[in-house]
Amino acid sequence: MPSDSPATGRTARTARFGGLVAGQGLRWAGTTAANRFRSSERAEAATGERTAALAQELVEQLGQMRGAAMKLGQVLSTVDFSAIPEGDREAFKDTLATLRDDVEPLPFKRMEKLMREELGGPLSGAFAEFEEDAFAAASIGQVHRAVTTDGVEVAVKVQYPGVAEAVESDLRNMQVLFPIIRRLAPGLDVKALGAELRERIAEELDYELEAQNQRAVARAWRGHPFVHVPEVDTARSSRRVLVSELLHGRRFEEVKALDEAARDRYGEIVFRFFFGTLTRLRRCSGDPHPGNYLLLDDGRVGFLDFGLMRVVEAGYLASERALAVAVTSGDAGAVHAAMAGLGYLPRPDEFDPEALLAQLSAAGEWYFTPGIKRLSPALVAESLERSSSPRSPYFELMRRETLPPQSLLIRRMESLVFTVLGELRAGGDFAGLAREYFADGAPSTPLGVEDAAFWTDRGGEG
Repeated sequence: MPSDSPATGRTARTARFGGLVAGQGLRWAGTTAANRFRSSERAEAATGERTAALAQELVEQLGQMRGAAMKLGQVLSTVDFSAIPEGDREAFKDTLATLRDDVEPLPFKRMEKLMREELGGPLSGAFAEFEEDAFAAASIGQVHRAVTTDGVEVAVKVQYPGVAEAVESDLRNMQVLFPIIRRLAPGLDVKALGAELRERIAEELDYELEAQNQRAVARAWRGHPFVHVPEVDTARSSRRVLVSELLHGRRFEEVKALDEAARDRYGEIVFRFFFGTLTRLRRCSGDPHPGNYLLLDDGRVGFLDFGLMRVVEAGYLASERALAVAVTSGDAGAVHAAMAGLGYLPRPDEFDPEALLAQLSAAGEWYFTPGIKRLSPALVAESLERSSSPRSPYFELMRRETLPPQSLLIRRMESLVFTVLGELRAGGDFAGLAREYFADGAPSTPLGVEDAAFWTDRGGEG
């Protein structure tokens, strides 16, 4: 659990990182040495025990630090740790995911002074009512309910005091963790991951930039028949306080209990929002976890949190779309050329085009293969095992590839949307949906017809 006060001193935060790495390095070396004298089954079990202990310590240390350290843990919860024994991999990721889902807010007295500074006076000058107990908390800040002096219900997102200084220290120290991460995920380009995190987290600290993202997305989707993005209260927002329309609706656990048709509709809307925002606005959301959307009473889905967002270059996005078309058309040469051009292949001549096509077909089977399918947590786990586990025929291939910085949030978005659909047990022709976005396909569902009509009326983009 996070502490009441982020440790902002560089020495203190460096000591946490260094202690974590040194302690785990020694214990890992001991486990590796002992495994030489164990059976393969016992060695795998011992490695699993060591990784479970590592996950727990990561959660404890990073969770106490908030800031970039906690954000790193959140991002790592979506990475496939291919070196971890298969039976322990999901438990490892689930433990890291608590950094996303189980964050304690700071006491209001710690936040009030910062708010007075940002607002330029007492809270009463901006709000007629203000709930001191936060109803949500994350790595950078927490959210309170309030009513403005104009009588409007709003959500007030407030940055933790001192977190900017803590993040600056974390970003300098992050590379200390890279040896551990590289050991657990050999195929991950940790330097590219670090560079992307530095850029994205630095932007996330600036709530004025998040407000710009939210305003742009809200403007583009305004008036949409089944998507709603809350409006920003610009006059009451600042660099460390973000005020926006408060949405009321059912959260993910409630939606999971609805009937099949309702879950299918909700899942399709989630898919269309994130893939549509990427394709039409070139904006990729890096945080599409289910805590960031609500099923509203009128049937629309409201989407929240636009801090971790990247604007993807037009040429790069076009190449990603071309890669998807190449996979679905079975063109191995085009797949190889697209992956090389995008930066996935460090030494392109060493990769077999047919093997790359088979790998991507397996990894994206859920939205590359036509036909109605009903997803489930088990199916999602099976898909990940088939495409990226040590027993996968593509495992060695994957270890030699790299993840380009611009693709990091795209892959994270795809992975989390897939996981959410599995948790929903949503059904549909996801390949038909996907073709609308990567190949300009015709609407494949009634919602698709409504969506296409909306964007046609808007001139194609927001």
